[in-house]
Amino acid sequence: MDEKLQSRVTTDSLPGLAYEVEDASQSVKGGTVADTRDMSRMGKQQELRASLARPRSSISGLILERASAASYGLTNGGTGGVIWVTVGVIFGALCMIASIAEMASMFVSGYTGFAQESYIDLSYRAPTAGGQYHWVSEFAPRIIEKPLSYLVGWCCCLGWVTGNPASAQLTSTLVQGLVLLKNENANVVALWQTALFILIFIVVAVAFNIFLAGKLPLVEGIFLVLHVVGFFAFLITLWAMSDRAPASQVFTQFSDGGGWSNMGLSCLVGITTPLWCFLGPDAGAHMAEELKDASRVLPSAMVWATLFNGLLGLVMLITLCFCLGNVDDVLNSPTGVPIIQVLHNSTGSMVGTTVLTVVLILLSLVGTITCFAASSRQVWAFARDKGFPFSGFIAFVRPGWDIPINALIVVLGVSLLITALNFGSDVALNAIISLSNAALIFSYIASIGCIRLKRWRRQPLLPRRWTLGPLGGPVNDAALAFLLVSFVMSFFPVVPLPSVQEMNWAVLIFGVVIIAATVNYYISAQNHYIAPIALVKQD
Repeated sequence: MDEKLQSRVTTDSLPGLAYEVEDASQSVKGGTVADTRDMSRMGKQQELRASLARPRSSISGLILERASAASYGLTNGGTGGVIWVTVGVIFGALCMIASIAEMASMFVSGYTGFAQESYIDLSYRAPTAGGQYHWVSEFAPRIIEKPLSYLVGWCCCLGWVTGNPASAQLTSTLVQGLVLLKNENANVVALWQTALFILIFIVVAVAFNIFLAGKLPLVEGIFLVLHVVGFFAFLITLWAMSDRAPASQVFTQFSDGGGWSNMGLSCLVGITTPLWCFLGPDAGAHMAEELKDASRVLPSAMVWATLFNGLLGLVMLITLCFCLGNVDDVLNSPTGVPIIQVLHNSTGSMVGTTVLTVVLILLSLVGTITCFAASSRQVWAFARDKGFPFSGFIAFVRPGWDIPINALIVVLGVSLLITALNFGSDVALNAIISLSNAALIFSYIASIGCIRLKRWRRQPLLPRRWTLGPLGGPVNDAALAFLLVSFVMSFFPVVPLPSVQEMNWAVLIFGVVIIAATVNYYISAQNHYIAPIALVKQD
């Protein structure tokens, strides 16, 4: 390894930043010289404009939205269950994101895998829009690297694309709940009407990503401020105007509303909602090619976003549980949205409840827009490596636009199809969220597992600009334990012995996708899929 470079890199010494910042002069697409060089050495062209100084979509996560989607956790676990499960999820998510952040900051300096230990004059960084499947291609044993990265690529795309209509449905539910608050007899909750609301928000999100993509950093910056202001507005309103339950009841009252006959299992079944709120910080990784100096900025932003969202989200959740009132009455509210009913019970004001709910709707809509942005980049990156049929069309970026319009159109089509299939059903929404969880979790398990295997074998790790240091092994282990439990629980239905309508069909859909992707790989995809490691240039 180059002596100058080696002297500036710390591999496993101390946690934290471990690399001197390079020159930040601008390249043609708006990134730094380092960004352009990194892309070139990965065999890629800088096709997307690097307009993001920080991945704000990660920072402005789902703090307040968690309160609007807490019904599954309250049904399975009660207030005590949802709070303590969320605490566990925050810890597990921090370990997961820290492990991913370290991979996002790594750069190759001659180490070419498990089979070789020689160094060559090679230096490139790992943050690309591909995210997990790219990292698997980099860090997996060479014998399974290509098929495993292909499978993980499909799971990444499945997880993000199915998250789009689920996010739009949560936005739609808030709008319908606000209408029902004003008029309980309003005819707005038929399944076809819910599907229509979802379609509207999906189209709005895609249109924004196509025609106003350059304004996304500004919009996210504005809504980050609204996010923080809204957080304190909710907090102050609820604590100042609500009747509060005693702490002993809030933290120790558990409920087995799903009828699992086991309180611990019931609480774990309710993990779906808090888990979904913490699977978004890797969105920054999929926007990495539009992020300036990505390998320096991205890792710390991902970790701080998770910590920031986790702590503030936990405060909001605890506040909601203190001010909830009768749990059954809130869950059975005519609005269908617990947080709206809690706000109205607390304030007694239709105007106040409307204003606060509109804040939630706007934040949820921006979340949907950024979800489409991240998912389209994931699909585009995988198509660029020829992971899909018609990859040439999907990966095409029109010169001058510098955004993956074709990938956005494909993501739009799939999202509309999913919406037509679930048609606004709450049971279908839970299944879609579970499917999104399971697919993304599988990709995290594969990528973190590859790094853990390298540590277990005492193979030298790649240099990185953000490192876990000696804590790497324990953090990876904690992340994998958390992810394995979460993966299994993602497939559980809300109630035991479910009917056909109540069944969580995520397990069937996920299994079909895995089998289809595996069969397709060995039949044809292995001949045209280009594993990311194959494109790395050796200078």
